[in-house]
Amino acid sequence: MVEFRIDRRSGVATYLQIVQQTKQALRLGLLEPGDRLPTAREVVEATAINPNTVLKAYRELEREGLVEARRGLGTFITGRLGGGGQADRATLRDELTQWVARARTVGLEQDDITALFSSVVDKHDRAGHDSPAHDKGEGA
Repeated sequence: MVEFRIDRRSGVATYLQIVQQTKQALRLGLLEPGDRLPTAREVVEATAINPNTVLKAYRELEREGLVEARRGLGTFITGRLGGGGQADRATLRDELTQWVARARTVGLEQDDITALFSSVVDKHDRAGHDSPAHDKGEGA
């Protein structure tokens, strides 16, 4: 089960943080169709946010076709995000972990690494190599 972390200083609306974290968990394979999201009560107890905020996030995820609320049972993942297989993602994650370690070794900080990574992804997309997610309007 996913555990939501709320950053009150991020400037991102709390409900959007829940939506974004759910999508990230889907992309990373941490959540799959059939998995149950924490109940609003569980999220409230863990994060001290308003229950209506959790419900708003879950409604947004439902509107996007990623979850389904089942009365009396909870909210369940019904959709998928991302492409490639789990093994491919694991390999790419390992390679990226090594790359980040090298970047840290040469003195790059998190913002430097993020900027460099984003510039490469953006350049790749502009060159006409859009990902399937980008084609569906889910890109950054």
